[in-house]
Amino acid sequence: MGESVFFLGLKTFSRASYYQLALEQLHSHPEALEALGTPLNVHYLQLTDKYNFVDIADAKLKIPVSGPKSEGHLYVSSSRDAPFKRWNLQEVVLELKDGQQIPLFKPSRDNDEVKKE
Repeated sequence: MGESVFFLGLKTFSRASYYQLALEQLHSHPEALEALGTPLNVHYLQLTDKYNFVDIADAKLKIPVSGPKSEGHLYVSSSRDAPFKRWNLQEVVLELKDGQQIPLFKPSRDNDEVKKE
């Protein structure tokens, strides 16, 4: 019975915007692609992994990825202001199995909307 819940979870994750956005960051990052090699393989999330966590306002994912040269995990942090609002990436980092970290996305401080009261 657990299986169906597991796969349901996978489908939900893989359709989620923060998942897609993170993979776009990876695919458009030459250094990361160079490190892993292409073609890239994106593997199923380990839903048992404590790092994978989604609630109403925050999402954290650890997406296993591999290529001909290396493998690693894509660590994704995302948040949103309210339920049903769109997700904003906070950070995407590729950590290779040798421990090297390649930051793929960090929000620039300049475009933070400062709400003036």
